[in-house]
Amino acid sequence: MLVPLKLRVSLNNLTAVVKLFLIILGVVWLTTPLIAFAQAMPNLDCTLIVPANPLTPAGLATPYQFKATNPANGPCNELDKNQSAFVQGAIIDTDTGQISIYNPLVTNAGVAAAILPTPPVLPAHSVVAIWFGSNGNNLTLVSAAGAEDLADNNCVQHLGQNAHCNAVAFFEAANDAIAAHQLAVPNPGVSPKDGQPCPTVRSFVHVDQDQSDNVTTTYLFTAAGQTAQNTAVNRAALAVPPAGAGGHGNPSDNRLLDVFIDGALGCTPFKAPDLADAGNLVPALPLNELVASLYQHEQGPVALVPNGDPFTFEPPLTGKHSLAQVNRYRAMVDQPASASSSDSSTDTYCRHLSDLAVNKMILDRPFLTAFRSVDPAVANTLFTFMAQRFVATYQILNCQHRIGRPDGVTLITDPATGVVIDATFP
Repeated sequence: MLVPLKLRVSLNNLTAVVKLFLIILGVVWLTTPLIAFAQAMPNLDCTLIVPANPLTPAGLATPYQFKATNPANGPCNELDKNQSAFVQGAIIDTDTGQISIYNPLVTNAGVAAAILPTPPVLPAHSVVAIWFGSNGNNLTLVSAAGAEDLADNNCVQHLGQNAHCNAVAFFEAANDAIAAHQLAVPNPGVSPKDGQPCPTVRSFVHVDQDQSDNVTTTYLFTAAGQTAQNTAVNRAALAVPPAGAGGHGNPSDNRLLDVFIDGALGCTPFKAPDLADAGNLVPALPLNELVASLYQHEQGPVALVPNGDPFTFEPPLTGKHSLAQVNRYRAMVDQPASASSSDSSTDTYCRHLSDLAVNKMILDRPFLTAFRSVDPAVANTLFTFMAQRFVATYQILNCQHRIGRPDGVTLITDPATGVVIDATFP
């Protein structure tokens, strides 16, 4: 097991629990009997080689190289969606307060990019940060220029699937720009579908057990096993469609909100110009966190990373509760530090989930059902995907034991495929 779930289950139920946990982590479940699990499971501990000076134009445009942390555990392949890693960059002009996005490329180690990235033109005075997301379990960063280069660029890792470089300085600059009325962060507004506030990444109707993780970056992939930035020019040159067919992305909480939930509810995420794609407006992790920081308190309880999040264990997934790890994780996404374990209580987190998430699913069922699934191999609509995601979150956080309430959702699956096709509520 990847995390101690403290559940007494049969072999069939154990398979289901492991499957749900992998779905929550962004790993696509392999249709493999549990007996063969160890042999079929891909290596989920991978490494990114970080270019020298990663926050400079040259560093941003130099492809990151992807490889196994321990080759004895099997290879890591950027084109395997069970393992892939993604990088997202954001730049704030400290003279004007305006934000732009640049998503560096990841290639397999020793494999050339299908099209080399063009270095971005950065403002004369700016703060640059990068965030990392992974579809595996533990993403490790090593520097092509030596370990001191990671320290010099304020890189923080060992946060499970996640890592960042200079995120704290970026958010400080962004918050200064907001206070100076240079940066206008849009209110998420009200959904034209259900008349309710559009969710944020800190809304209990959106979060899971490891909220605010991973990025919105997508890449293009070629039949030759190469990668390229997902831009209009590259799509035309490679004759491949955008991510989802010609490539894929990090199945993150951020992308779930920006593409799927906002799409289903008629909401619009905060976007900024993509410097790699002729200024095309794109969403991004830091933009979502700025919106949530400013506006979630107007909607209701603010969801902040709890101490039951498996990525806040030390070490992640398998270790013990760690307040220091909670705060390292929160700092990555500009959340206030937790002063004590009660301040990051998973019990409180579970109560808010129980109070708010199910009622919202029931309200939005027609709109979510009409929208495509995040992963058709898991659930057949966005509604059923959100239902199974909620059940998995409740199980992984052990909410029923913590607060004495069942999850209140019954999942109905196709017996032939295991795909969730409906959900009922008492």
